[in-house]
Amino acid sequence: MLTRFILIVCLTLTVSLPACRDKGKPEAKAGEELHRTFSFSGFEWVAEGSGPERRSPGNNFYSCSEKNVWVDSRGDLHLKITKRKGVWYCAKVTMKDSYGHGRYAFLINSRVDWLDKNVVGGLFTYLDDLNEIDIEFARWGTADNDNAQYAVQPAHSDGNIYRFPLDLKNKRSTHVIDWKRDTIIFSSYTGYHPKRPAERKIIREWSYTGDHIPPEGEEKAMINLWLYNGLPPANKREAEMVIKAVEIR
Repeated sequence: MLTRFILIVCLTLTVSLPACRDKGKPEAKAGEELHRTFSFSGFEWVAEGSGPERRSPGNNFYSCSEKNVWVDSRGDLHLKITKRKGVWYCAKVTMKDSYGHGRYAFLINSRVDWLDKNVVGGLFTYLDDLNEIDIEFARWGTADNDNAQYAVQPAHSDGNIYRFPLDLKNKRSTHVIDWKRDTIIFSSYTGYHPKRPAERKIIREWSYTGDHIPPEGEEKAMINLWLYNGLPPANKREAEMVIKAVEIR
C-alpha cells in the first residue's frame, strides 16, 4: 500500500508541473509549443518559449518561465534576458486579441536608454514581417549608435525608419503608436501621459504617411526583449525592461 501511495503522489506531482518550464538549457522536445497565458494592464497576454530551437527575432532562445516574464505585486510587467547554465534566454509576449486602428501607449518603468549595445527592446504591432509597426530601443551592436527608432516594415524601404538618441532622466517614459488608416504618428514622452503633454515633456515625434501603412487585420500588440544576432550582452549582464501599463484607445 505504501508503494502504491508513493506512486500516486509522484504521478500527481508530474501532472501538476507547469506547462512552461526550463532547466537552464534548451532541452524541450523539438516542435513543442511552449506558452503561458497571463493578465496584465486589463488584457490577456501569452508569453512564448522557443523550446530547443533558436527563433526570431535575433536567432535566440526564448523562455516563458517566470524567470523571464512576470507581473510583480505592483502590477508592472517584467521582461528579462537571463543566463542559466550557460544559455541566454530572451523574452517576448503577445496580446491575445487584435484591436486594429488606435492609439497604443506603452508606459515604461525602466531605463530603456541604458540597454546594452547587443540588447533590443521592442514595442510593436505585428501581423507578419511586412505588416509591422515598431518602436525599438537598440544600438544594433554598435556602442555609439543612436539607441531608439520608429519603423514601419519593411524598414529597408526609403523613408520607413526614423532613428534618434534617447536620453531619459528617470525610469518613467511613455511611447505611443497612433495607427490610423492613412497615417501613423509615433511619440515618446518623459513621464506618464494619457494624451499629448506639454512640449517640454516631448522627447520625439514622427509622422509616417508612406506606402506601407498596414491595413487592419489580425495584427496584435507585442513586447519583446532580445539579443541582436543572438550575441550575449557585451557587458555580460542580464537585462530587463519593465512596463507599467499598456493602453489602447
